[in-house]
Amino acid sequence: MLNIIWIFFFLSAFMTAVIKLIVLGDHQVFERIMSSMFALSKTAFEISLGLTGVLSLWLGIMRIGERSGFILLLTRGLTPLFTRLMPEVPKNHPALGAMVMNIAANMLGLDNAATPLGIKAMKELQTLNPNPNSASNAQILFLVINTSAVTLFPVTIFTYRAQLGAANPTDVFIPILIATYFSTVAGLIAVAAAQKINLFDRVVALYLGGFSLMIAIVVGYFYRLPKEQMLEQSALISNIILFTLVVVFISGAVYRRIDAYEAFIEGAKEGFQTAIGIIPYLVAMLVGIGVFRASGALDLVAEGVRALVKMLSWDDRFIDALPTALIKPFSGSGARAMMIDTMQTLGADSFAGRLASIVQGSTETTFYVLAVYFGAVGIKNIRHAAACGIIADFFGILAAILITYWFFG
Repeated sequence: MLNIIWIFFFLSAFMTAVIKLIVLGDHQVFERIMSSMFALSKTAFEISLGLTGVLSLWLGIMRIGERSGFILLLTRGLTPLFTRLMPEVPKNHPALGAMVMNIAANMLGLDNAATPLGIKAMKELQTLNPNPNSASNAQILFLVINTSAVTLFPVTIFTYRAQLGAANPTDVFIPILIATYFSTVAGLIAVAAAQKINLFDRVVALYLGGFSLMIAIVVGYFYRLPKEQMLEQSALISNIILFTLVVVFISGAVYRRIDAYEAFIEGAKEGFQTAIGIIPYLVAMLVGIGVFRASGALDLVAEGVRALVKMLSWDDRFIDALPTALIKPFSGSGARAMMIDTMQTLGADSFAGRLASIVQGSTETTFYVLAVYFGAVGIKNIRHAAACGIIADFFGILAAILITYWFFG
């Protein structure tokens, strides 16, 4: 899918440029395209190098959290919920542990740890699958929860916002938390409807009620505040929560007699390798988006949508962030590049820059995860997995747009 998107950028840019040259007499269009290619390849390299310090910092901190046993703690806390949602999975089956550890790793933003755990969970669930070619109910539920992206610590979003000049990189933390709640709940309700899961079961209702109450308290608190005070309080609370997590991780390491410094260095080394490793991917995607924008093709699409929105008398500022939302279900790296492009072009603290960040943090690469997880176990019939994942994405994106207007509009 990523290959198709990337090729589309170049072919559509070429066709648009040819039409502009022949029909409109725009003799500079190809010059703009080539200038964009060279400029953005340099920009991608500079961004990747600039990310090294911040990425090393956060991955080092997350490694302390991992070593301190917080994934294990989250695993123990979530296991009762999963045993009720997936009654066909026996208690103490290895699939339960792998699933919950995957969700816990995603919640803490440990992407590198989450993917292998997710594949392991899918393989364990496949051992219980009576029809190996068709996705089981448990596999679909696990995948939709995975793709709805419950993220308590969106490290990469903060990292890119810091690199691209945001005054307060973490000011999107509370909006992401609220938006990802709606995405997750929408996905869970969709699966529950398809599989006839009883969400009013006492244990399930207790978990969902607790999470919903927490979000309701957050929404209620910010709803009563004036706009300016709401932004100040959001930034303050976000920073307090995030630094408290850092201190809790380190305290956990002290309690478990783990060398926190060595754990940090180990994670920081991974951050350095990650920053260097994304250079070719970032160059490829930013250059593709750059030629798409320089040719005028992106403007044509955006203006078409903008005209429709204006006909409906809606505010049109959200349109500049729509490319991130549209690409995210198909490609994480593509959406990341779109987010970076939006923040670079319009500013990290612009309405569109913040909205792109919130969309990036509140939804997942549904089709990529479908392909990787189901492909790992040879499943061909995915049943209602894609439909439920898309529902989760839709409500996550819709929530992100509305919440961005509420906080930053």
